[in-house]
Amino acid sequence: MSALRFSSRLNPMLSNRILSQTNLLFTLSSFSSSFKKTSKHLYCTSNSTLHNNGGTSLSLSSNSPLSGLEDELVGYIFGKKKATEVAHLVWRHVLRKGDMVIDATCGNGCDTLAMLKMVADESGFGRVYGMDIQTEAIENTSSLLDQAVTPKEKELVKLFPICHSRMNEVVPENTAVRLVAFNLGYLPGGDKSIITISRTTLLALEAAKKMLISGGLISLVVYVGHPGGREELETVEVFASGLSVDGWICCKFQMLNRPLAPVLVFIFKR
Repeated sequence: MSALRFSSRLNPMLSNRILSQTNLLFTLSSFSSSFKKTSKHLYCTSNSTLHNNGGTSLSLSSNSPLSGLEDELVGYIFGKKKATEVAHLVWRHVLRKGDMVIDATCGNGCDTLAMLKMVADESGFGRVYGMDIQTEAIENTSSLLDQAVTPKEKELVKLFPICHSRMNEVVPENTAVRLVAFNLGYLPGGDKSIITISRTTLLALEAAKKMLISGGLISLVVYVGHPGGREELETVEVFASGLSVDGWICCKFQMLNRPLAPVLVFIFKR
């Protein structure tokens, strides 16, 4: 079993770990439809029942914004779910049909496709702005969309072969962006010498911060197993740590005994 650390700026003292094979102590925020937060200290057990510190079971209805999240977290904790799967589930708790979103690192298109499925509606609303510095990544993403969605749905995706630091150049001014997602590292199956770097990632985060609407999310999966990956994670951590507590909720999921495992970072705008 992998040990996992969850840390949150809601309470810096709660940056802790697996308590036993079945229990993980962490801080979880419950979100209403207007994305107001109420901090609760919860135990997450292996059967996905949630308990408070007094041992009372907390029942989650099927229409709760937290419904299903506990299953993915438990799967991640026990090594049965990937970091990207947890990220996608968190997105589903944030996004609505018709939303505007940004895939800042298209890669092979899996995140772009997931976003499109979450925001596209039958009336043709919703938009995904996708970008990647590598032409190969844009081509791979376009090819995946051709296979997976209808031409009408694909029209809702705008792809740009540019660095994520330039997202403000291609996303129209005053666009109400609800999600900006990053996969930081190199293109899977591509040239491993071409990687995201701290300098441009920081510029991209600053741009994303300005575009994000209240109730929106910056989501990052940071790969650290390649040269420069650890430094880029540090850049993300410094950025998130510098955000005001009143305006933002910043948290991180990290495996303690798997130093090369990707790190999940979520930055919520209140």
